[in-house]
Amino acid sequence: MSSVVKYEQKGAVAIVTLNRPDKYNAMSLEMFDQLIVTSEKIAKDKTVRAVVLTGEGKVFCSGMDIANFNPDSDLTTTSIQKRTHGICNKWQKAIWTWWECPVPVIAAVKGLSYGAGLQLTMAADIKYVHPETRFSILEMKWGLIPDLSGTQLMRGNVREDIFKELTFTNRIFSAEEAVQYGFATHVSGYPMKAAMEIANKIATKNPAAIIKAKTLINSAKYVSAKEGLQTESDLQQEIMIKPDQLEAVYANMKKRSPVFNDYRDTK
Repeated sequence: MSSVVKYEQKGAVAIVTLNRPDKYNAMSLEMFDQLIVTSEKIAKDKTVRAVVLTGEGKVFCSGMDIANFNPDSDLTTTSIQKRTHGICNKWQKAIWTWWECPVPVIAAVKGLSYGAGLQLTMAADIKYVHPETRFSILEMKWGLIPDLSGTQLMRGNVREDIFKELTFTNRIFSAEEAVQYGFATHVSGYPMKAAMEIANKIATKNPAAIIKAKTLINSAKYVSAKEGLQTESDLQQEIMIKPDQLEAVYANMKKRSPVFNDYRDTK
């Protein structure tokens, strides 16, 4: 049986691909499981310094597979209120895990990014979207609310009134609007190429600083100014005058490519 989430690594960049092109990469129950397993693998792999998240075929993700709502499926027979994965249920975890991923995640989006797919897009740190991509908070079409962590991921990115309008109406919107509203970063005619280029650039930076920067920025919208300023100082202290930080300085001074060590060993 082929995997519904493909994984490959090119240098220091992991490429994660939703792999149900015949179903427009609609998220099956198996895909939720494999997204979690793949993210956990990446989180433990010290050789990965950036992730590119994309979809096989013409579409990034058309949303949740409606077959998941079969009366006998795990989704309908299990309480989604139970916290089975830290602060998340399993379905939320499959999306939230990419926001939590220690290294930057770059989404390369094309075709459609609907419902669960849009929430997965939002979990990425940087999003390149093809100009013909269409987006929708689709859940209201099925009489539901967005519940795969999207309401938390939009904080600090999307205006509340815009998020409400799109949630209440499930209106389809364009790539340009996605950037304008805060759902995407850049429109690109070649989103995969753009995503790989920035992922490879990130991979040349001090990995310890990249990880701490993501941690700092992710936490900023959830904490007070006092806590945020303290976190800045705490994380910087863990990086300063350490081998990889000094290597970044020396490499720049000598105009050579840096050679970094274990990016997790920062203390």
